[in-house]
Amino acid sequence: MSLFSLFLLLLLSLHVVSTTARTTIDANSLAGDANSIPTKEYLVRYWNEQITNNLAIPPLLTSKVSPLTTAETTLFTQLAAQDAISDHLRSFCKAAQLLCFPDLSSYQLGKDDRFFYDVINGATTLAGGMNVNESVEPGKFFRELILRSGNVIRMPDLQLKTPKRSFLPRSISSGLPFSTSKLAELKQIFHAGDDSTLEKIMVRTLSLCEKAPIQGETKRCVSSVEDMIDFATSILGHDIKLHSTESAGGSKRDILIGRVKRIDGSRSGAPVACHDSLFPYMVYNCHAVPTLHVYEADILDPVSKATINHGVAVCHMDTSAWSPNHEAFRALGSGPGRIEACHWIYGDYAVWTGANL
Repeated sequence: MSLFSLFLLLLLSLHVVSTTARTTIDANSLAGDANSIPTKEYLVRYWNEQITNNLAIPPLLTSKVSPLTTAETTLFTQLAAQDAISDHLRSFCKAAQLLCFPDLSSYQLGKDDRFFYDVINGATTLAGGMNVNESVEPGKFFRELILRSGNVIRMPDLQLKTPKRSFLPRSISSGLPFSTSKLAELKQIFHAGDDSTLEKIMVRTLSLCEKAPIQGETKRCVSSVEDMIDFATSILGHDIKLHSTESAGGSKRDILIGRVKRIDGSRSGAPVACHDSLFPYMVYNCHAVPTLHVYEADILDPVSKATINHGVAVCHMDTSAWSPNHEAFRALGSGPGRIEACHWIYGDYAVWTGANL
């Protein structure tokens, strides 16, 4: 019997003997698989194959790459193919750094998630029934003219508040259902009870991903680093760069805007914005919108003039499809299609553009 077979038998036995026992995976037992490549090493190889410039892999991508070892990836890929992930969900979630346990009924969705659903979809409620238009955080939205060197403005809270998750390797994510028509299977895989918060979160993200694009928009939900790179290069070509706000520096205080630079997409396509969408594993909703303006800006202390952050902001120049009740209009005093709405990107939000434009 092969080492893999012995290991799989041991894992199944532990699951049957005690459902409360802590399940671990001995990656060393499968370390001799010469055909497997560690996920981070594979990311480096994939990046170098797909990106034609000499830019380093963005930290945002390396921080989201699956922590699974080659052995664990092999095991869970086979379990997914056999529809057996559900039987080993606890070990799967722990090893892959997913959002599964405990049930999320008491989890309070943070401002990042509120922001994501409201801005991108004009949604009025979240999966948990939270009203996203209760208040508008100071500095959350602003007009494009505000992004001028020398202006002092209020910075919103840039702290990431969504739970930490990782992408799955493509070999695993491609073997899992991802559609509202397969919701019953997803609930069974991730042990989501009827009307549970986890079910509502999955429904919200699946509905978002299946929503038809607006005029001029090209969109795709991605669940692996490779998928994100593939979508970005399909729009922008292979000489691209990923932009994100450097840190949470300047949060909830007045800041001085330093050098400002407008960033374009590329000669072949519009900027590609990718937004984290809450799901058990990392899912990004990526879309290319020709009317999106992207800016980089140095964030300075108003008194000392010292640099405290390097920010990225986007301006939605066409808001005609947004809800009249959108909080951006409440904050800026206008309505759909009458003004642009700008905001900083932060946390897991990022924008792809051409590297040399």
